[in-house]
Amino acid sequence: MRPETTNTIEEIKQALGLLRRYLDWETALKRLDELNAKAEDPSLWNDPGEAQALMRERQMLEDQISAVRRLEQELADTVDLIELGEMEEEASVVEDAEAQLKALLAECDRRQVEAMLSGEADGNDAYLEVHAGAGGTESQDWAQMLLRMYVRWAERAGYKVETLEVHDGEEAGIKSATILVKGHNAYGWLKTESGVHRLVRISPFDSQARRHTSFASIWVYPVIDDSIDIEINESDVRTDTYRSSGAGGQHVNTTDSAVRLTHIPSGIVVACQAGRSQHQNRAQAWDMLRARLYEAELKKREEKAMAEAASKSDIGWGHQIRSYVLQPYQLVKDLRTGVENTSPQAVLDGDLNGFMEATLAQRAHGDTGVEIEDVD
Repeated sequence: MRPETTNTIEEIKQALGLLRRYLDWETALKRLDELNAKAEDPSLWNDPGEAQALMRERQMLEDQISAVRRLEQELADTVDLIELGEMEEEASVVEDAEAQLKALLAECDRRQVEAMLSGEADGNDAYLEVHAGAGGTESQDWAQMLLRMYVRWAERAGYKVETLEVHDGEEAGIKSATILVKGHNAYGWLKTESGVHRLVRISPFDSQARRHTSFASIWVYPVIDDSIDIEINESDVRTDTYRSSGAGGQHVNTTDSAVRLTHIPSGIVVACQAGRSQHQNRAQAWDMLRARLYEAELKKREEKAMAEAASKSDIGWGHQIRSYVLQPYQLVKDLRTGVENTSPQAVLDGDLNGFMEATLAQRAHGDTGVEIEDVD
């Protein structure tokens, strides 16, 4: 057997081992048995919502477990075919089997990503907030660049984006913004992006063309549905209304339609100004607050909540998760995984999957990613 073929077989075996680890194999098998038993209970459909959630989980586990078993069997069959082809000196049979090995490895890679996106809320839509750090116009312009980056990423991924709230900067950029990203696994992907992002560049706002460092923070939390009960005492929430910001002229609202909610015990603040009425904005803001409190509970359960410390700290030195260097060289580096990309412009245009996959893998089993080189 050729060394290249042996290496591919070993890669597939390692990938299948990782898949079992991601799924927590024995736990997954027990959970599937539990779900199958519950599915046979006639009283299950007394609560249609709970029944549908159970059936979705059951289907997901069945797909994942059967995929691993199928891939393992196909690997064994393909190895046998290669050995038989070599014994019979059938070169075409060996070539076809080696091509099948490459296809198996590619499927293993796809399945690993799917397995990493199997958290409690990973399949949900996501809210994403951008906040400029200290530094005035520089940081506000950087915050706007980040907002554009995530919108471009979402569009490339086939997700829909709604802008819920934007506070413009005095001269350029934005002070803050909140968007809603809609699509399967939106939260699972975007949750890796929470934290402080650092930009180094020659400032377009500096007449002396000096290099500046700017910071902005990202906070991501999942949209939750009515099946998740989050109790909030209204007495714990302060409601403020204000006029929605705009570009000026006739488009500026003349009524206090924007709504800001402050959850006093946790300090969580959400705001919405996208709706046409205060009633719409209030309802959306309450949904956002429930989602933030739910996300906070998920963070408590997650041992490697990498974004938590950065999100609660000052937006500045020592707390960043990723650096984007445009001058004096070109490099984007994730400080958690070590993953690099030598094309900052591609990253700022939404090429983020390499960083996201590496962070998901690190959360799942502690591995770091590999360097990503730009290919023209």
